[in-house]
Amino acid sequence: MEEPNITRATEFIILGFPEFSELQIPLFLLFLLFYLIILMGNLTIITVTCLDPRLHTPMYFFLCNLSFVDISYTSVTLPKLMDIFLRKNHGISVYGCFIQVYFFLLLSSVEFVLISVMAYDRYVAVCLPLHYTVIMNSRLCVLMAAGSWIFGLLEPVTHTVLLSCLSYCGSNEINHFYCDLSALPKLSCTSTSAVENVTYIFGAFLAFPCFITTLTSYVYIISTILRIHSTEGRRKAFSTCSSHLTVVILFYGTMISLYIRPMSLQSLEQNKFLALLYNVLIPMFNPVIYSLKNKEVKTALRKVLNGK
Repeated sequence: MEEPNITRATEFIILGFPEFSELQIPLFLLFLLFYLIILMGNLTIITVTCLDPRLHTPMYFFLCNLSFVDISYTSVTLPKLMDIFLRKNHGISVYGCFIQVYFFLLLSSVEFVLISVMAYDRYVAVCLPLHYTVIMNSRLCVLMAAGSWIFGLLEPVTHTVLLSCLSYCGSNEINHFYCDLSALPKLSCTSTSAVENVTYIFGAFLAFPCFITTLTSYVYIISTILRIHSTEGRRKAFSTCSSHLTVVILFYGTMISLYIRPMSLQSLEQNKFLALLYNVLIPMFNPVIYSLKNKEVKTALRKVLNGK
């Protein structure tokens, strides 16, 4: 008779970065600094956009959603890592681990869709400027944002349920700095093929189409910019596109490397490095790349600070 799948572990141990055991306090201070920068940068975008009526446009509406996502998924992972550095508290309950997986996948899914939506918004603005206000009306923007969040809420359910059905009867040490989808199956003593298959399906039906949509939008944007007669106009437009494409390539490249490769070919050390890029650098750079270089945001920020 086949033994039922049960979760024998009651707690997982998140190892973090044991190779830097002598640098725990400096690392705590470093990641605390990163976390504060992420909070300040993204909260600034949200606050300025809400307070300045001139920024009540589709572009900044989606940026507010993106900033909230960046704050949220960073808050899902970094506080626990800082707790490990500061108090050496490596333990996390099994259900706490599954909850962390769920919310991380939820927010990642929302970001996938949002970046694609933002690329479409820029496509309409650059390629169809005369129809922009008609196409990107408030109703469509709300539906796009709501659809991103609804999909994000539903997508991780299957992953989380499948992970909770695995039997963890061996080591309970997670060689990562949070409960990661690529790390948990390695602790299972039962087949993880269902988790892998769902991950590939997720990539095929969400990640890849979103990437193609984003890439296609920028191809049309660049082809339109090339037809601009003003050299200065082309230079400014290309500068903006290159910043957006940098974020897109970094985001999709990291996520594909983390979750689309076969689990048998994944190195946990490489995954930790890639996850750091995704959890720290992207949320920290997004405000700069998307908004803080923008003259409209700078002007709005000055007015907010001056109380005007």
